[in-house]
Amino acid sequence: MLAIVLVVLVVVLVAVFSVQNAMPVTISFLAWQFDASLAIVALLIFLTGMVAGMGVPSWMRMRRRARQKKDAAGKPPKPEQGDEL
Repeated sequence: MLAIVLVVLVVVLVAVFSVQNAMPVTISFLAWQFDASLAIVALLIFLTGMVAGMGVPSWMRMRRRARQKKDAAGKPPKPEQGDEL
């Protein structure tokens, strides 16, 4: 029930934000230039940040695991307790 209330609250806040920031803005990047609603631009920037915020740590975690597997594969197995020479 709490999740539904939070989702409805976020939807209402996004709708209010979109209505209040409907003015067009010009976006220029290198040779490209286009007009878009300020609310759409803010939403796209937010989504880009979310993807980067979730993707970069996941990518770093995968690299660390791959490095650990590579390091573990190159080492001889540890002798078990009682198998000492």
